[in-house]
Amino acid sequence: MYFLYIIKCKDNSFYTGITTNIKRRFKEHRDGRGGKYTRSKGVTKIVYTEECQNRSFALKRESEIKGWNRVKKLNLIKN
Repeated sequence: MYFLYIIKCKDNSFYTGITTNIKRRFKEHRDGRGGKYTRSKGVTKIVYTEECQNRSFALKRESEIKGWNRVKKLNLIKN
């Protein structure tokens, strides 16, 4: 089972990623081991998660959402 997640960063930007363990992955981001973007921006909280049937689907969904503008991401998070 894979999960797509969106994290809100300290500068109010969003980071989108995938994982098999959301709690572990957020801790890695929070501790500065999650990725270059979140290491430089800092993280505040997970604002969205979505269960994905497999890694392939999760990667495709991640790519799709990363291509969205901020308004579209905010609409996804709110609903």
